[in-house]
Amino acid sequence: MYGGIDPMYMLMLIKLLGPDYIVWDKAANIRFLKPGRTTLKARFLLDDAEVESIKADLRERKSVDRVYEVELVDEGGTVYAIVEKTIYIRKKREQTRPPTEGTAGRPR
Repeated sequence: MYGGIDPMYMLMLIKLLGPDYIVWDKAANIRFLKPGRTTLKARFLLDDAEVESIKADLRERKSVDRVYEVELVDEGGTVYAIVEKTIYIRKKREQTRPPTEGTAGRPR
């Protein structure tokens, strides 16, 4: 059950935030409520307000952790498991000095 949920929020945030951000899975917790013997579905939501909130937080801090909860449900809405994902996010560091051509392997 967990395998289908594991990367989703990380991949969504990588896409929504763009190449200037580092996004990693940090932790997960899963509570199994019932055996999953039928087709289960999960819904992943990240709205524009959440993305803007992350960007605003990163203007004030070096990194942020976000926790998202996902329920695995059957077609009737019965919950079989609840997964909590913690995602680590930070802005990439800007390169302060471009590499000098032709100096690889030589001491400075």
